[in-house]
Amino acid sequence: MNQCGRFPIAAASALALLVLVGAATAQLPPPAVGSVGDLPAPVSSGSAVSSAAAAARASTSSPAAADAGGGAGASFVSKEATAALAAVAFLDDSKLRAAEIGDSDWITHGRTYGEQRFSPLSQIDSGNVANLRLAWTFFTGQSRGHQATPIAVDGVLFFTASWSIVFAVDARNGAELWRYDPKVPPEAARKACCDVVNRGVAVYKGRIFSASLDGRLFALDAKSGKLLWETVTVDQAKPYTVIGAPRVVKGRVLIGNSGVAPGVRGYLSAYHPDSGEMLWRTYTVPGDPGEGFATSALQKATATWKGDDSWAEGGGGAVADSMAFDPKLDLLYVGTGRGPAASGAAGRQRGESLYTSSILALRPDTGELAWYYQTTPADAGDFGATQQLVLADLTIEGKLRKVLMQASKNGFFYVIDRDTGKLISAEHYVETTWASGVDRAGGRPLRRAGFDSNEDPALVRPTKFGAHDWQPVSFNPQTGLVYFAAQEILSNYRFGKASERQTGQTGAARASELLTPEAVSGQLLAWDPVGQREAWRHPFAQAWNGGTLSTAGNLVFEGSADGRFLALDASSGKELWETRTGGASGAGPITYEVDGKQYVTLVSGWNGAAGMAGADAAMLTGGEERGRVLTYTLAAPASGSQPSAEDFAELLGNPGALQKGERLYREHCAVCHESAALSGGPPGHGLRGDKLGYEDFDAVVRRGLRASKGMPDLGRWLTAKDTRLIKSYLEQPAAETGDSAHQSGAALN
Repeated sequence: MNQCGRFPIAAASALALLVLVGAATAQLPPPAVGSVGDLPAPVSSGSAVSSAAAAARASTSSPAAADAGGGAGASFVSKEATAALAAVAFLDDSKLRAAEIGDSDWITHGRTYGEQRFSPLSQIDSGNVANLRLAWTFFTGQSRGHQATPIAVDGVLFFTASWSIVFAVDARNGAELWRYDPKVPPEAARKACCDVVNRGVAVYKGRIFSASLDGRLFALDAKSGKLLWETVTVDQAKPYTVIGAPRVVKGRVLIGNSGVAPGVRGYLSAYHPDSGEMLWRTYTVPGDPGEGFATSALQKATATWKGDDSWAEGGGGAVADSMAFDPKLDLLYVGTGRGPAASGAAGRQRGESLYTSSILALRPDTGELAWYYQTTPADAGDFGATQQLVLADLTIEGKLRKVLMQASKNGFFYVIDRDTGKLISAEHYVETTWASGVDRAGGRPLRRAGFDSNEDPALVRPTKFGAHDWQPVSFNPQTGLVYFAAQEILSNYRFGKASERQTGQTGAARASELLTPEAVSGQLLAWDPVGQREAWRHPFAQAWNGGTLSTAGNLVFEGSADGRFLALDASSGKELWETRTGGASGAGPITYEVDGKQYVTLVSGWNGAAGMAGADAAMLTGGEERGRVLTYTLAAPASGSQPSAEDFAELLGNPGALQKGERLYREHCAVCHESAALSGGPPGHGLRGDKLGYEDFDAVVRRGLRASKGMPDLGRWLTAKDTRLIKSYLEQPAAETGDSAHQSGAALN
C-alpha cells in the first residue's frame, strides 16, 4: 500500500462470510476436567497420538522437498546452525526464568516471561540504524496471513507461517534446516474469524511446541523437525480454532483456543512436555448449571449470566494468545475474549458475564483463579481483553509497584496491580464513544447512555477492529514508554435482536466501517503508563499496523500496513530508517545476536481480519502478498569487495568499468535476459529502466530475493563489486552500450 492509500475494509457482513461453520472431521474431545479455581488431579486428555499415527497427515521435509516458492534461494546451512539445534536441549525452566539476564537470544514469545519485547542489545542504535541493510530473505511459500514472532536460539530461528506450518532456519543466512506441515484440513478455515494464521512456537528441552488451526497441540524434535507427539485440545465438531503461540511455564505447555462465540466455551489447558498428557484445564466461563459447579469461582460467575439458557451458547471467553508470567509471585496472567453477542435487549439482561473480556491471574501449578479484572462487563462492542499483557515494575506516586499493563481493544490503557488485581489507573488513548472513562475506585467503565441498547444505527469508536488489537506491544524500561499500534475507525453500528444470532456468527451487532480519510487513522503511539498520557505518535496512512520491538539502542521498530518497516527514535519518535517489505506486516519484530553481530527479523505477510475483509487494502502495498521473513543487519564496512560511494561514483564514469559490467552481464545474465536486458515480467518491462536501488538489486542478484520467481541466487559467482558493475552497465542508455533492441520498464524480475 502506498502512503496515500486508505483502509478499505468491507462491511461486517463480509466478515460473516469468513466464519460460516461447517462440519469438521470428528475426533474425540478431551474431557472437561477442570474449571476456574479447580484443583484437578493430572489426567490424560484421551487424544494424544504417537508420531507414527500422525505421520500420515503431517510431513517433515528437507529444503529439497519444500513447497514451490519457499526458501531463500541457494543458501547454505552453516555448520554452526546445525550444531546449534542441539542447544535447544539445554533450554529449561531456569533459562526461561533468566531470559532477562541474557541478551543475545529471543527464547520465549515476548523475549521474557514479562512479555516486554525489549532487547538490551545496542550494537544497532539511533546513531547508526540508517546503515541497516537487508541480510537475507526467506519465503515461506504461503500467501495467507503471517503473524508469528520468531524464537531465536544460538543462531537458529523457529517460526510459523499460514496453515500452522513450522520452520527452522539458519539465523545467519536464512537457509532452511527443516519444516513441518501439520496438514490442517482446508475446511478448518471456515471456523476462523481472521484467516489461517498462527502466532508462533515455544521451545523447551529439545522440543518445539506449536498448535494447528484445527486444535491440535504437537511437539517436534528440535534437531530434525520430526513429530514426537500430538494431542487434540478442542472439540473439533464445534467452531474452535487455535492460533496462539504455546508458552512453557514451570514444565507445563500452555495453550488456549479461539473461535467464534457463540458456540465455544473458552479455556486454558496445561500439558506435559514429554507425553502430551493434559495436567489441568481451566474454563473461563460457566457451563450447564444443571451439571453443578466444579468450583466456587464458576458458581460466582454463573450469577452474572442472566437468562436460563445463556450457557447453551458456549459462553465465549476464549484465551486466544495473551499470557504473561511472574515467577516471584507465581502467577500466570491471561486475557479472555468476549462472550456471546451481549447486545440489544438481551445485553441489558445478561449482567457482567464473568469471566469474559477479563484479565485472569491463575496459579500455574493447578489453574486455580487468584484474581480477575474485567475490562468490559457485558461486552456489547466485541472488546475482548485478549491483547498483549505486559509486566513491569513502575514507580507510581513515589512507590514501586508491580504492575500489569494492557492497551485494551476498548480504547483504554490499563495499569493494574499484578499482585492483587486492583486497578491503579486507566485512561483512553483514542476517542471512546462507548464510555467516558473508568471509575478508579470500582474499576468499571463509565458507559455512555444507550451504547449497547440502541437498535437504530449509531456512530461509534472504537469498532470491532479495536483501538488496538492482537499486534504485539513493547515496553522500554529505559524510556519508561509503551509502544503499540493504535487506530481509530469510525463505525456505523446497529445492535440487533437476539433472534438474529446464529451459532458461529460474530454476534448480533451489525456494523459497517466508514472508510473516508476523515474516519480512519492509524498511528504508532508511545504511551507513558505512569502519567497515563501520550508521549509522542507517528502517524500512518492506514490502520492495522504491526507489532513493535524496542531496544537499548534507543530504537523502536514496527512494520506497517502499507508495506514498510521502520525504525524510530524511542525517546522522540523521529523516524530514522525505513525500507519496503514487499507486503503488509502485523507480526512483532525480534532482534538477536550471532557471532558478535546484531540482527533484526520481521515475519511479513498480510494479516488477520483486516487483510481478509480489506482485500483492496492488501493490493495497495505495492508488493506481492507472499509470506516472507526479512532479516537486517548493519552494512559491512567498506572493503576490497565493497566499493565506497566515491569508488562507485568514479566507476559510473569509467568506460573500462562499464565494459567489465557488460562482460559480467553477458556472462551471467544474458542467458536468461538476452542482450536486450529483458525482464521476466510482463511484455515491455525490462532491466534497464528498473527503479531498484543498489541494495535491492544486489539482494535480487546475490541473495535470492526472487528465487521463487525463477531468478537464481548468483552469490556464489558474483561479488558486491560485480553487481555494482552490472548495475552501472544497465543504467546506461542503449545508444551508449550498442543494445538498440533494449526495452525499458519496471523492476528486475
